[in-house]
Amino acid sequence: MSINLNHIIDQVVKEKGIDRAVLVQALEAAVLTAANKKYRNTRELEAHFNDTTGEVELYEFVTVVDEVQNSYQEIGLDEARESDPEAQVGDSLGMLLDDAGNFSRIAAQTAKQVIIQKVREAEREGIYNEFKDRVGQLVNGIVRRYEKGDLIVDLGRAEALLPRWEQVPRENYRQGDRVRAYVAEVRMATKGPQVILSRTHPGLLAELFRLEVPEIAEGIVEIMAVAREPGSRAKLAVVSHDSDVDPIGACVGMRGSRVQNVVSELRGEKIDIINWTPDIARFACSALAPAEVTRVYVDNEEQALEIIVPDDQLSLAIGKKGQNVRLAAKMTGWKIDIMSESRAAEIEMEEQAGTAGGEGSAGSDQAGSTSADLSAKEAIALIREIGDAAELQQLLAGEGRVTVLRAAEARRTELGAAVEG
Repeated sequence: MSINLNHIIDQVVKEKGIDRAVLVQALEAAVLTAANKKYRNTRELEAHFNDTTGEVELYEFVTVVDEVQNSYQEIGLDEARESDPEAQVGDSLGMLLDDAGNFSRIAAQTAKQVIIQKVREAEREGIYNEFKDRVGQLVNGIVRRYEKGDLIVDLGRAEALLPRWEQVPRENYRQGDRVRAYVAEVRMATKGPQVILSRTHPGLLAELFRLEVPEIAEGIVEIMAVAREPGSRAKLAVVSHDSDVDPIGACVGMRGSRVQNVVSELRGEKIDIINWTPDIARFACSALAPAEVTRVYVDNEEQALEIIVPDDQLSLAIGKKGQNVRLAAKMTGWKIDIMSESRAAEIEMEEQAGTAGGEGSAGSDQAGSTSADLSAKEAIALIREIGDAAELQQLLAGEGRVTVLRAAEARRTELGAAVEG
């Protein structure tokens, strides 16, 4: 007695979410494979699923001929007309094989393997489609195990990988611990979709603040830049699109509650929140907080900043093992060179000594040029000879070299002191 497969197919479709047509095709292929194996591929066969009876029917196709030479693929005209009175020579006649049910046992194992494979493929595709749109978001999972230093995290429908290089060195997890991580990448590998998580990505900090601060989620406050040294310190630059909302205050929260929640999630990582501004010099000064800045020289061509700080602020500006200035450089995207006031004064004196002597007459020959047309030595010598602030400003048109701008700043100060005297 044949089994009605409709119920089984419907159950698999409901539980696994696989297209019914895919399962029907798998069953037809399994029965056809079993039949071809039995007949050693000597017959032209086709398998079709009958939705009414719920059975896979097997058809043998033969060609109607006058004289049969191959009994497996040909049939005589008289015999063919017993099945189809209108059969003619050359017609292809499909005949239902009564023993199709005999293939069920052979086909069962093949069909099982095919269906299992189809189920796996459908599940992999579903997982990939679900997580590919979640790149850049936070997910919560449960630690399952370690594999060669990598952490396997159960996300429910899928297992994700938290590689050892995406883990914060100070953080340790045990089996069963809950972990919140940033979806850094989703890729389709040979064994299925692979979800890569991160606890070190700057986006983790931004997304945590997005969850904690409603003003960020609503777009009133915007995160403009993030820099992290995971497990140690981070800097966050924010700007408000509403003049009545203080971006730093919104991120800190009442009595520091909001920022403290983020710090707790990051296991004590210190966070500096600063105001963002399009002025690169002011932004760099804010990024170096809590250190105070005396002067900033901007080199737009090289995207470099030379920052002068008081002598007692130098170590604070640089930070422990250069951490503060590294984070500031990541925030701004510019190269930053920090110098104390005493060291800057020494360099200025060395430059003055190097330009003294015969170069003092450069002003008479090159007064019509801008400093950008001259070498650094010539420009500095010319600046030293200028006695008018307006003329000095005209000379600096197009100038971007830090050493020249520093000399000009010093000369401008001297001219201002002379006027006051």
